[in-house]
Amino acid sequence: MTPLAHDRYCAEIAYQTAELRAVVTSGADLSATVPTCPDWSLEQLVRHMGVALRWTELLVRTRAQEPVPGERVPGVAGPEARGDAAALDAWLAEAGEGVVGALREAGPDTKVWGWAGVLNAGFWARRMTHEITVHRADATLAAGLPYEVAQDVAADALDEWLEIVAYIQRTRPHPAAEELRGPGRRGIHLHATDTAPGLNAEWLVELTEDGVSWRRGHERATVALRGPLTSVLLAFYRRLPLDSPELEVLGERELLEFWLERATF
Repeated sequence: MTPLAHDRYCAEIAYQTAELRAVVTSGADLSATVPTCPDWSLEQLVRHMGVALRWTELLVRTRAQEPVPGERVPGVAGPEARGDAAALDAWLAEAGEGVVGALREAGPDTKVWGWAGVLNAGFWARRMTHEITVHRADATLAAGLPYEVAQDVAADALDEWLEIVAYIQRTRPHPAAEELRGPGRRGIHLHATDTAPGLNAEWLVELTEDGVSWRRGHERATVALRGPLTSVLLAFYRRLPLDSPELEVLGERELLEFWLERATF
C-alpha cells in the first residue's frame, strides 16, 4: 500500500511525542517494569525512544550515507539524574522537536542511509512514527493508562511491519524468519472490525516456500484475527495477548502463534 504523506508522519511524531511526554509527567512510577518489554523500566523505555529520535535527527540533518555511531549523537546520554520526570520530559520534548524539524526540512525524497532498502528521509519519518506509536503503547501499559491510535496510522503500521518482515527474510537470513517458509499457502487474515468507511483494514499474510507475502483484502485464510484496529495492531506486535476479550481468533490458532513467535527484524 502507499505510505502516508510525509507531513502526516511528521505531525504524528510530534503528536506521539507529546502523548509519551504526558505519560512521563502523569505521576507514573518511572522505575516500574514495562510488561511488554520486561528488560526495561518505564524510564529506560522513554530514554530508548529519546535516543532513537535524536539518532534519526542526526542522520537526516547531516544527510548521512552510512550509520552514525551512537556516541556522536548530541544529548544522547539524557538527564543525569534518574527518576526526574521533569528533566526526562524536557529531554524528550527536545528530541521530538529536533527530529520533526529535520524531517520537515529534508522532505521525503532527500537521500539518507537506511537499513531496510529505502534510502531517503521518508523512510525515517515512517519508521519513527511507528516506533514511537508502539513504544507509547508499551509506556501506557506500564503506567496503567488508556491507549488509542489513529486508524490511518495503525493500518500503515501493520503495512510497514509486514514489509519489514518480508524484507528481512529476503535479505538477511535469520533462523526464526526462515521458519516462516513452508509448503503450500498458509494464510493469516487480519480483520479490523471498527474502521471508518473507505479504509481497507483487512490483510492476508501468506507463508509460502518463497517467503512471506501479503496484501490488503478480505480473503479466506487458515486463521483469522478479528477485533478493533488498535487491538489487532497491538496483538500483531505482540503487545496484546490473543486471549484479550476484544480479540477473536478463528481457525488454526497455532499458525498465528507460530507467526508471532518468529516474525522479527
